[in-house]
Amino acid sequence: MNPHKKTGLLFGSFNPIHSGHLILANFMAEFTDLDEVWFVVSPHNPLKKKASLLSDIHRLALVRLAVEDLPRLNVSDIEFKMPRPSYTIDTLAWLSDKYPERQFVMICGTDIFAHFHKWKNYQEILHQYVLYVYPRPGSSLGEYAENPKVKLFDAPLLEISSSFIRKGIFAKKNMAFWMPENVYRYILEMHFYEK
Repeated sequence: MNPHKKTGLLFGSFNPIHSGHLILANFMAEFTDLDEVWFVVSPHNPLKKKASLLSDIHRLALVRLAVEDLPRLNVSDIEFKMPRPSYTIDTLAWLSDKYPERQFVMICGTDIFAHFHKWKNYQEILHQYVLYVYPRPGSSLGEYAENPKVKLFDAPLLEISSSFIRKGIFAKKNMAFWMPENVYRYILEMHFYEK
């Protein structure tokens, strides 16, 4: 038995979290050797337009609601406590330092490989960590296909976007099937995404 709890990290703004995110995280927790998956909620990126982004604290609350009854899924607000903009390598290093008993794995889509070489210290990420990759339409592993630190999993392709859900809520459509019931109820009660 590996003494290191293998923990997958799924980074994102989760604006809002939806069934696609949860199905992917559940797939990684159940169909790979990961013990659990953490949603790492990213704070507002200063380079992105803020208008459509729900405040950090509300997005975090929605993810907490989404995973509250799912013991193998968890949420981390680590990036809220780090200097902005936060870089993935710094988050990985901080988590590894704080939780030495855990073995962290980064979960990402094949779409990141189009610009992965532009990431801060991307070689260091590949040297220190394993990447569990899920397919995204129109993208592939490319030059990373033979890299032993990059493992592709046949996760179901779910084309659900947070922007589609935000537009639906704004247009007063019933979006109940797109996210957990408690998350949807909270969004409606708080009037999120209505303007």
